[in-house]
Amino acid sequence: MRRGGKSTSAAKATSGGSGEEREPNGGLGPSKPEPALPPIPTALPASPAPGLHLVATPIGNLGDVSLRALAVLRGADRIYCEDTRVTARLLGRYGVKTPLEPYHDHNAKTMRPAILAALGRGERVALVSDAGTPLVCDPGYKLVRAAIAEGLPVTAAPGASAALTALILSGLPPDRFLFGGFLPRQRAARRTALAGWAALDATLVFYEAPPRLAAALADMAEILGARPAAVARELTKFHEEVRRGSLEELASHYRAAGPPRGETVVVVGPPVPAPPPDEDEIERRLRAAVAELGVRDAAAKLAAETGLPRNALYRQALTIREEGR
Repeated sequence: MRRGGKSTSAAKATSGGSGEEREPNGGLGPSKPEPALPPIPTALPASPAPGLHLVATPIGNLGDVSLRALAVLRGADRIYCEDTRVTARLLGRYGVKTPLEPYHDHNAKTMRPAILAALGRGERVALVSDAGTPLVCDPGYKLVRAAIAEGLPVTAAPGASAALTALILSGLPPDRFLFGGFLPRQRAARRTALAGWAALDATLVFYEAPPRLAAALADMAEILGARPAAVARELTKFHEEVRRGSLEELASHYRAAGPPRGETVVVVGPPVPAPPPDEDEIERRLRAAVAELGVRDAAAKLAAETGLPRNALYRQALTIREEGR
């Protein structure tokens, strides 16, 4: 697969985006052509212990499932998932015959007591989402909180995540980042949320539905300012694409091209530091501050405003004061 430039796509996308607010790349759209997978080793990890197991599943390519995830799914007494049709495809591919039951936003309130009761009996229960890591923009948080409150064991079989995959492919700083999930649908609420993160010195990661992508990027460009960004879609699938550019460039592209196919992840770089004022400007501002505040406070004020060393500004302020005597 070719990477670089504005896009990593090798062909036009063919899978459709649902616009639902869940981890991107879930659903029944086509993945990369499934390769002939190697036989599953006979020495899989030991059967899971009793408790609630949060199991990450592939975000597109079924070959990304981990051996531990398969062992947990095969050894569980039951598996709860968002959409039984989606998870059944994964289980069928690997010959997992564990009973499958739905657990989603519409039935969670009624299903949660039954799951907690099963855990209380010592059963091994696996929770998966349609794609990626459970609880990340998917159901399950309240179930985990309730299990913890009752002293029931909770563990995880980690794996794929669209947010982390997009982050490492974006080319933007990955050492410090904030995952903001889905931004609000309404423009005013979306802009308010963005304003709250504008000063954060970190890379920002969002999920966004394709129909709202252009408008969301335009709001980001206006609220967050001139920043590098990347839009990733169809991750790990045949039509994987990572388009990079400034927020303004990306907003303009998707405004003209229309909503892309497939769920999307938007990665936005941290604020770009403003260049320090030139020496003449610093001299002018420091002289004015010394006349108003005195040497110590003037140096502190300029250091806070410019990021320049306070000691150096203090010495310069002393010189200015001596010149005025």
